[in-house]
Amino acid sequence: MSQPDVWLRGPVEGIDPMLQPVAHGLLQAREDVERVAAGLNDGDLWRKPGGAASVGFHLKHLIGATDRLLTYARGEPLSETQRAWLAKEAGDFDPSEGIAGLVERFRGVVRGGLAQLRATPVGSLSQARTIGRAQLPTTVIGCLFHAAEHAARHAGQLITTVNALRASERATRPSSGR
Repeated sequence: MSQPDVWLRGPVEGIDPMLQPVAHGLLQAREDVERVAAGLNDGDLWRKPGGAASVGFHLKHLIGATDRLLTYARGEPLSETQRAWLAKEAGDFDPSEGIAGLVERFRGVVRGGLAQLRATPVGSLSQARTIGRAQLPTTVIGCLFHAAEHAARHAGQLITTVNALRASERATRPSSGR
């Protein structure tokens, strides 16, 4: 029998109750990505069913955006590595990137996010933060919540893209004549 969604499994150890929804959202996105990616191969990564964004785009964006939002929550500037990732994030086919490596990289971002949540004092949640070059205003909790919400959104889009890939595969298979 399958487990209930992460938020229905109880608190995540070591994370303040105020930050549990963020932890649950990140963990649910990770599980959704792992589940849907299990049936994929590297050949599926850059296909665009019906012109939609590819699985590879969604994975790269999940990794990069989640990492950046966690960085902003800490009040830190983006590193050169993060800027380089952002510059190529929307790109398509990259033969050096495979499905397994991208999924593992997202797992690492989620692990880092959970460690960050464990270390985040609840008293800091309303502290001001800024996002991006435009220095758009937000707060620590704004960054953290959006990291989880945004990850959930792209995990859902990833699932939809994979479903579209599978539907297009079924549509192009020769019929058995029955």
